[in-house]
Amino acid sequence: MPWLILPSNQQDNRRIMNRNEKRGKNKNKDIKKQLNCREKLNPGETLLWSQSLENLLKSKYGMAAFQTFLKSEYSYENIEFWLICEEYKKIRSSSRLTSRAQKIFECYIEANAPKEINIDHQTRDLIRQNVKTPNTSCFDEAQRIVYSLMEKDSYPRFLRSDIYSSLMASM
Repeated sequence: MPWLILPSNQQDNRRIMNRNEKRGKNKNKDIKKQLNCREKLNPGETLLWSQSLENLLKSKYGMAAFQTFLKSEYSYENIEFWLICEEYKKIRSSSRLTSRAQKIFECYIEANAPKEINIDHQTRDLIRQNVKTPNTSCFDEAQRIVYSLMEKDSYPRFLRSDIYSSLMASM
């Protein structure tokens, strides 16, 4: 049977509280370290994150915090797909567009793909057709669906998460 050691006086209580506070500060440092955040986060910027997913994704550290959260929730493929689509739209070479579209389809869209995103059958079929003659907007509908899923599901959970709370507490 494990032993429970209770503090015998107020001094012991203070020592335990200080130790717990330091652990909380170390947790904040760990999160900042994961985000490669060497400088102090701007409280105004961090507050903007809570106003919209768009604001969160525009911020370098907001994006990093959200990605860390999604990894912890095992739904990283959503932000990864969204980011890949943003990069895909910048491609100007038609041969690169074709090869990249096929890779994105195989990785994220195809049924049982390694990082399959949650889209309906009609959208999947539409993209299958689009990939045959790809253009910069062939993934737009899937990207819109994924963004909407993140906005309605992942983003509110992120705002309630320990990651976001810790970052706000470290201001």
